[in-house]
Parts: sequence; structure tokens; C-alpha cells
Amino acid sequence: MILHIDMDAFFAAIEQRDNPRLKGKPIIISGHSKRSVVSTASYEARKYGIRSAMPVFQAKAKCRHLIIIPGDMTKYRATSQRLMEILSGFSPVVEPVSIDEAFMDISGCHRLFGPPEQMAAQIKKEIVDKLSLTCSIGIAPLKFLAKIASDMQKPDGLTLIHPATVPEFINSLPIQKVPGVGKRAMQQMRSLQINTLGDVKKFSPSILKRKFGKMGDHLLKLANGNDTAMVQTGHHRKSISSETTLTSDISNFESIKQLLLDRSQIVGTQLRKKKLLCQTVSIKLKFSDFSQITRSLTLDTGICASNAIFRHAVTLFKRVKLKKKIRLVGVGVSGLTDRSTPFQMQWITPEKTDLKQWESVDRAVDSIGEKYGSKSVNKASLKQLTRRRSSNAGNKDN
Repeated sequence: MILHIDMDAFFAAIEQRDNPRLKGKPIIISGHSKRSVVSTASYEARKYGIRSAMPVFQAKAKCRHLIIIPGDMTKYRATSQRLMEILSGFSPVVEPVSIDEAFMDISGCHRLFGPPEQMAAQIKKEIVDKLSLTCSIGIAPLKFLAKIASDMQKPDGLTLIHPATVPEFINSLPIQKVPGVGKRAMQQMRSLQINTLGDVKKFSPSILKRKFGKMGDHLLKLANGNDTAMVQTGHHRKSISSETTLTSDISNFESIKQLLLDRSQIVGTQLRKKKLLCQTVSIKLKFSDFSQITRSLTLDTGICASNAIFRHAVTLFKRVKLKKKIRLVGVGVSGLTDRSTPFQMQWITPEKTDLKQWESVDRAVDSIGEKYGSKSVNKASLKQLTRRRSSNAGNKDN
């Protein structure tokens, strides 16, 4: 059996836990700008129809007494780490999939903690006792069903899909509930009158492949109860990125450079904190008409210095023929490896020596930031940006 643990309104719940005056109040984690979007909404706010990714001005229109909290990713990550430590005390096979959710393989754990439902109840209790937070847990013999089950009785839910009921559950499962089935796929589903996962079995593999590509074969396997996905303890972060939505559209090169530097520093700090190197740097630009592009550059060696990330981000930006103003700027890195992983021997060049020096400076700044706060030291070139910083600077770790 597999458990999927999903924290309830994680960021908002942490703020309500730490500030009793916020308990029972409709709050969102976001910025105050009209361009900001909702990161997390408390369940009190969700009653008004407020949801993640909704523009803040729409959220405020739905609830006039809405409380907006800027959020604290350092605090959220620390709480997440404590959560994963709790889960590891129940099973050695834990796969974190985001900051607030994880899968657990509990095969053989019944000898210590009893049957699955009893074990899940113990996990929920320990999370409440140690973190003062609630979670929802789904239990099923298949990984994708465990994830679906955890969402069925939110918040503070516990749902078991017994092995004997899996065929019936799959046959009646609304197709839009299946992970990976998005809006575009749903248009094709409706045209084929596929309403449930069980309906997929009505079609041949060739038709499903023609209509949905590789996903067609995947859906057919799930419809037949074949999910070979395992809980993987060796889960590695694939990328780290940080982006900000601006209070007003810009096209000035120096302003965009400041934003790229600001995002590069955030990404670089996360790389060094997690003792990782990256080999690919990318930028994301969203324009005034909401169209967006990404550009990436793969390097011949791994880096983690913020200045190096910034230089490559600027190089990528200079290749873009700017015809419209920009409303969002993001910097990301991928191709992540542990710093202990040996890279192929390369000649030492002045550029590499420069990178080492910048990395040493970054690490000194990181140490000061950990002790006195992330804003205690900053580049002088970001002084203007700090004054007019967008209030929706979000960090995304994938």
C-alpha cells in the first residue's frame, strides 16, 4: 500500500498557526500589487471562490475583508524539512514531491504501526502534535490513486481505496481527476465522450496514441489498473527557478538586468544551500499580451555562483528581439548535480578562477543572510529595485 500525504493550505496554515489573530480568517499568501496572484489561500478564503493562481484583484473583489500575507519561504522550507523527518520515522521509503506533499511506501510497516488506516491516523496525529498543522492522506495500492484519494476529503481527510474496490473506483473515476489530464486533453476527451477513466478502455491503443500521443498508452494502462510507478527515495530536484510579476510593464534594458540579477541571486542561494551545481541556465519572459518565451543555455561545467548565473541570463536576454513590454521575468537552472559529483577534468582558466572567487563571496553573503536575515546584505545595484520591488516575487522549486 502507498500513502500520499498532502498538507492542507500549507503556507496559509503556517501563518495562521504562528499568528493566532489570523485563525478562522480568510487569508492568502501573495503580494499587494494589482498584478500579484494568489500563492495559497486558506480554507476560509476558498469559501469565497478564491483559489491559487487567481489575480489578487479578483480575490479581493470576492472577499472585501481578505487578509494578504507576503509569505516567508525560509519558514515554509524549515517546516517542510521537519515534516519529512516525521514521515521518515514511519517508513524508510519516502518520496518528497513538493514542499508540502510526499509519497510513502508502507509495505511491511504494519508490524510496527498496524493496518494502513491506523498508521495514517498516527501520522496525522504526530503532524498535529509536532507542527500544529493538518494534512490529508490518501491510501491505495497504486501510486496515482493514492494521490487522487488524498484530495477526496480535504481538509484533514483520510481516504482508503481498498485493493478489492480498485476496478470499480477506476471505472467511475472522472477523467479530469487523473493527474496529467489538462484542459487541452479534456477537449479531446469530450469529443470522444470519455467521461471516466474506465471509458478509455473502449478505444484501441492505436486510436488513443493517435489522439493523445504517449499519454494515450499511459491512460490505457491506468484504466486497466497497471501503474508501475514506484515510490522513489532517490528523488532528485530537477530544477530551481524564481520569477517575479511586475507592478507595471517594462522594456528598459537596465531595469530588466536588475531583475535578472535579483532572481539570479535567489536561485544561486538555493543552489549553494542545497550543495548543488547547475549546468543549464534559463530565463522566462512573459509579455504585456500574456505570451511568454523561455531561453536556455547549457554550460560545459557546473556552477553555483550567482554572478555566473546572472551573466548567462543576461547573455540569453540579449538574444531576444524585444518587440513588446515585459510583465514577468524569471531565472531558472537545471541539470542539477551534487557538488561531490566529480566533473571531467578541465584546464583552469582566468574565467574559472573568477567564478571561484565569486562563489566564495556568495558563500560569505549566504552566511550573513542566514544569521541576520536574507535582506541584511544586498548588491548596491539592486538598491533601486528594492525600493520598487514587485510585491509578487515568487520562488518555485521543481
